[in-house]
Amino acid sequence: MEATPGRERLIEQFKADGLNVMFGNPGTVEQGFLDAVDAAEDFRYVLALQETVAAGIADGYARATGGAALLQLHSGVGLGNGIGMLYQSLRGHTPLVVVAGDAGVRYDAMDAQMASDLVAMARPVTKYATRVTDPRSVLRTVRRAVKIALTPPRGPVFVALPMDVLDELNSEPVLPATVPLTDVAPSPASVGRAAELLASAERPVVLVGDGVALSGAQRELAAVAELLGADVYEVDSSEVNIAASHPLRRGQTGHMFGPHSKELIGDADGVLIVGTYVFPEVFPELESPFRDGAKVVHIDLNAYEIAKNHPVDLGLAADPRQALRALAGVLERQLTPQRRAAAAARLDVRTREQVRAAGAAGEDDGTPMAVFLRTLAERTGGDLIVFDEALTTSPLVTRYLPAERPGDYHLTRGGSLGVGFPGAVGAKLARPDRLVVGFAGDGGSMYTYQALWTAARHGIDAKFVVCNNRKYRLLDDNIAQYWRERDIPEHGFPSSFDLSHPEIDFAGLARSLGAGGMRVEKPDEAVAAVGRMLSHPGPFLVDVQI
Repeated sequence: MEATPGRERLIEQFKADGLNVMFGNPGTVEQGFLDAVDAAEDFRYVLALQETVAAGIADGYARATGGAALLQLHSGVGLGNGIGMLYQSLRGHTPLVVVAGDAGVRYDAMDAQMASDLVAMARPVTKYATRVTDPRSVLRTVRRAVKIALTPPRGPVFVALPMDVLDELNSEPVLPATVPLTDVAPSPASVGRAAELLASAERPVVLVGDGVALSGAQRELAAVAELLGADVYEVDSSEVNIAASHPLRRGQTGHMFGPHSKELIGDADGVLIVGTYVFPEVFPELESPFRDGAKVVHIDLNAYEIAKNHPVDLGLAADPRQALRALAGVLERQLTPQRRAAAAARLDVRTREQVRAAGAAGEDDGTPMAVFLRTLAERTGGDLIVFDEALTTSPLVTRYLPAERPGDYHLTRGGSLGVGFPGAVGAKLARPDRLVVGFAGDGGSMYTYQALWTAARHGIDAKFVVCNNRKYRLLDDNIAQYWRERDIPEHGFPSSFDLSHPEIDFAGLARSLGAGGMRVEKPDEAVAAVGRMLSHPGPFLVDVQI
């Protein structure tokens, strides 16, 4: 094969792996590579104004496509900027292929400007981190990284690419990476054991996470839950793992306080865990939250997560879809008429509760946000993709725009702020045929507001909503819990939680970045805002006062 510069051959490797779009922010040590990117055919560079934004857009793009995304960061300083967002991707198992340049291997001994150990920086927030030092192994290393990123448990990977290595001639073959198939089915004996442990439960519970969505196991999960008559709680969950309207879905356990999760599942005598670890709270229970004698079965492709924190009776390292399908088959054959009747009765109770709750919900409370969401739901028929970083406003968002279909809803994950707006940009780029609306709090939006500029520059018609309560409201809620646990009398919230002064002109900022924008203070303005947002050609932001 004729030799060409490594920087050019690298682009052909990316294209061979379906990575035709690269998100990033340029720097001098990457200039030769980016010059080749500009000249490449059928390869697109999406420019962000800061690396955190580029990483967030890449994360949203990968989540919306279901595949990998390619992210370019600038040396150590750019990688440092992106690390917080890469942590989101690591916790959420987003398959990002991250590359960064440096001045060159020949300069390693000089410890010069911008010199840093990129691999050491990247390792805590990636599945795999390496540096290419031989021009004969550039493509080989990239293929390995792509394979690792896409093999469950998925996650971000990092490859440092020194300038002098990419400048060398390269004759490596351009071949697509080989990603191993992981649709592994458990043995009949292990499935039978799982069915035996769960079938006799009188208060069964199913705990699920995004491993269900990755496997495409939503239907199989619902079938098993219905056969058991088991409540379903979402744990480490940011995708649609079970339809919001399913009567057995009981919502999220939460990511903050272990006692809340323990309260939800403490009475369960049979627990099925699928596609998640337990538990992801910031302040978890150190003792097992399961009742004495409860039978616990854990299914996950990620063997590391099985029984990581609490013992289980049976752990199955298997594909959730294959395992749940097999489990449903065994339960169908082996459940006694009495157990079927008991499961059906539990399902009937939840169905009647759901009907009563829907009747009691009534009209919205007339606030601008409620009117905005109701109007948006009516105008779209719910046919849109929601990227949800609304946090304390999320319950209201999902009341009017429930997460029903896989791919239609993405929730923030990882604990850091700023993913909502860039995530929506990435999702819209991946799904240009769909309406995409990103929701973020006023505080969270300001971490990555530059994403609107990227949307405007590249003609990405995403829509954005600021849920503006002029504070970090989640911190108010969390410190109130802290006070209660320690018997500290309530008092004024810390001033560092307040964002009310000086007031931020979100609509004006949107316009300055090339997007449309308007502010909503009154309910009647909310109706007009939906119309303007939907009809505006290009990115548009609505600042809704709460």
